[in-house]
Amino acid sequence: MVKAWTEVDIPGQRGRMAVVTGANTGIGFETARALALRGATVVLACRDLAKAEAAATRIRRVAPQATLDVVRLDLASLASVRAAAGEIRARHNRVDLLVNNAGVTGLSGRTEDGFEIQFGVNHLGHFALTGLVLDLLLTAPGSRVVTVSSIGHRFGRIDTDDPDAGAGAYARSKLANLLFTYELQRRLQTAGASTVALAAHPGGAATEVFRYSSPWFRVPNLLIARLFGRTPVMGALPTLRAATDPGAAGGDYYGPGGLFEIRGCPERVRAAARAHDRDLGQRLWQVSQRLTAVTYPV
Repeated sequence: MVKAWTEVDIPGQRGRMAVVTGANTGIGFETARALALRGATVVLACRDLAKAEAAATRIRRVAPQATLDVVRLDLASLASVRAAAGEIRARHNRVDLLVNNAGVTGLSGRTEDGFEIQFGVNHLGHFALTGLVLDLLLTAPGSRVVTVSSIGHRFGRIDTDDPDAGAGAYARSKLANLLFTYELQRRLQTAGASTVALAAHPGGAATEVFRYSSPWFRVPNLLIARLFGRTPVMGALPTLRAATDPGAAGGDYYGPGGLFEIRGCPERVRAAARAHDRDLGQRLWQVSQRLTAVTYPV
């Protein structure tokens, strides 16, 4: 019987520098906490600086020796993404781990730059941030980019002629997260880089990702998460395995290994076939570069 992977299996992280988006609450907080406990320097990149500072204080209570930094990052604003990347670059000369965790769901509206908000925050904001700090990852041997997707990606459809239009915005954004991961991994591999791209999903976790959602969306999702006992601590395990397991490889996708990938300890899981569509991934990449005005060094 295969041993269940848990937080105790995270190897020492001393000497590594990690950036975690949305680290002030939920899965992002638990990811940052676990990495800091293992010795990593952690940058909490969050929209609300006061909440980020409060989260850092909470982490220091359990990890007094932790080296923590906070950066304001509003993924709904490309100007904020550029400013956050600039702060990270000014304070740190390398990034060993970028965890693209922050996300929104069940919302309507537009970002500061006019994109549908779920596609803009969940995909375009992270696409821009990754591109703007990728050179710092490329100089760090064995560095990783981990992007958090969702079971919901299976219901996503993307029209690259109008990628943020139509119904099913959340599922579309989560499919985009996987298409991005696989296309980034192909580009890194072609470039001969030691940096790798991986993805994870939390299963059904009761987190604050639903806090701004409409009640009809928020209530049933929280009930399902609580029914299956998916706390943020458990929900963070697939991300942490993708981020730290020495056996994890570029292109791996981790999620709960239990029934319907809703509960259980993290294992390698399969993404929908659509997420592996190379042509769609390349077209989404080109569109994302055009919309964000961010180009990659690979």
